[in-house]
Amino acid sequence: MGKQRYELKWDLDCFFPGGSASPQFEHFVSDLSRRMDELKRDIMKLAKLNPANPDRWHETLTRAQEATSRLYQANAFVSCLTAQDVKDEKAKLWRGRLTQLGAAYRAAMTAMDDALLNVPDSDWTVLLQDERLQPIAFFLEERRQHAKERLSPEMETLAGDLSVDGYHAWGQLYNTVVGRMQIPLEEKGKTVHLSVGQASNRLSHPDRRVRQSTFAALEKAWSQEAELCAASLNHLAGYRLNLYRHRGWNSVLKEPLDDNRMSAETLETMWQVIEKNKPRLIYYMDRKALLLGVDALSWYDLSAPLPGEEKQIPYDEAADFITEQFGHFDPEMAKFARHAFENRWIEAEDRPGKRPGGFCTSFKLSRQSRIFMTYAGTASNVSTLAHELGHAYHQYVMNDLPEFAQQYAMNVAETASTFAELIVTDAAIRHASSDKEKLKLVEDKLQRAVAFFMDIHARFLFETRFYERRKQGPVSVEELNALMLQAQKDGFHHALNVYHPYMWASKLHFYITGAPFYNFPYTFGYLFSTGIYARALAEGPSFARKYVALLRDTGRMTVEDLARKHLGVDLTQPEFWQSAVDTVLEDVDLFLELTETK
Repeated sequence: MGKQRYELKWDLDCFFPGGSASPQFEHFVSDLSRRMDELKRDIMKLAKLNPANPDRWHETLTRAQEATSRLYQANAFVSCLTAQDVKDEKAKLWRGRLTQLGAAYRAAMTAMDDALLNVPDSDWTVLLQDERLQPIAFFLEERRQHAKERLSPEMETLAGDLSVDGYHAWGQLYNTVVGRMQIPLEEKGKTVHLSVGQASNRLSHPDRRVRQSTFAALEKAWSQEAELCAASLNHLAGYRLNLYRHRGWNSVLKEPLDDNRMSAETLETMWQVIEKNKPRLIYYMDRKALLLGVDALSWYDLSAPLPGEEKQIPYDEAADFITEQFGHFDPEMAKFARHAFENRWIEAEDRPGKRPGGFCTSFKLSRQSRIFMTYAGTASNVSTLAHELGHAYHQYVMNDLPEFAQQYAMNVAETASTFAELIVTDAAIRHASSDKEKLKLVEDKLQRAVAFFMDIHARFLFETRFYERRKQGPVSVEELNALMLQAQKDGFHHALNVYHPYMWASKLHFYITGAPFYNFPYTFGYLFSTGIYARALAEGPSFARKYVALLRDTGRMTVEDLARKHLGVDLTQPEFWQSAVDTVLEDVDLFLELTETK
């Protein structure tokens, strides 16, 4: 066996040597703290300028963007530390310190909002015409508009300060709970204790008995933590509802829709089109149940592989395949991927102590990204790797833009990742050496379609209903289970045999304080990207430059304007969404065809 060409462990020392004990990082954070104080003072002086002075605004906004990039750098480093070792106690302390710095940053930006509001309308127009401010004009307009819809700067600052040990602390409780949980499971006649992440990986085990017993053990473990999780979830929702009430907001979707720069009409149209097309996915689910030898799929069958041995793909082979396929679309994208593999941007080693899942984070000052995942040689791992490289490529094509023009929302953040994943997955299907291999790859794609159309829709239904119920007071564990069960039955069109009522406790996304309703943006990004991918297939290599232009605009316009400018489509109407759904569901026909005689 030849030597491993690409390292499976990332390089973090190039940023701050020594991990969580790094003296350089200690100095960086102390310096950042000082910069935050100075920034707030500078911004408060801006508010008193009358008329608005473009030179002073430019200087202060440049410093604000520098501080933003530095905060990203620090947060990215700590995210990497806590992911690579869930027991890194020093890194957890850094997370707390950065939460406080985040509050200081938000206080400075709240002062910025006050300064923006203080500029008279006539001066505002002149200010935005200054060529130095034009590249971030969208960002400034957006902040000014949002500031008009919030509390006074003093009240917003107070809310931000109190949220450090209130709102955000309740969100971080989830990590504490997950970190201490041990799932007892039988293995070769002995009881082994696995982390939640390790146990969750077994839900894609080929043996149904293993999946069933693992699911039962996980549900039991979460039931034992349910009261604590319910307290956390209730307090998070209570905080949001109270803050929204004081701001005069009557919809819990206002903040997530504003954050994602999209209209309620677009969101509703997307879900309506998906709901109408779910029956086509159920054909696949019924056929998969037949192949697994069961009457209907249960929750723990959703990620189950089809019978037969799965091809193992060495990491080097996956890296080469991804790079090659990116190159067929755009040589620049392939060059970028090769650089990421060669320069240890990726943490892929399969070892204990890592957190579950995968992510990509950006070190803005260094103009680099880091990708986290656990690579076990499956086709699904290859897709995940391509997906996260797509995120990194998105950041790469924006690196030369001002920081405030790079602030793209979560829904479009999924655009480049899903696009990259589709390039690689479809290529793998084309290159499959047998129908069996092709079938497994198509099935993997359809698992994702079920996740985006049904599972995430169920999470969205649960969360909207939970917030309505929470307005009347705290919601009990039993009620939360009932809400989740009903949402899953509705989301999956009653197609499953066994559901996952404790998902409200186990899913990290419900506890994320930085982004409320951490669900629908995934489905939006998945379908938006699929529509773009269909356009790329139709137009060929000439689309690569258009694609980069679209990505570069993701931080400086609404999604409706983005789609109108680069694709010529109206996202509030069903046509685009239907064409994207049709592209996804073509795989159902292929799956049924490949399994017809089996």
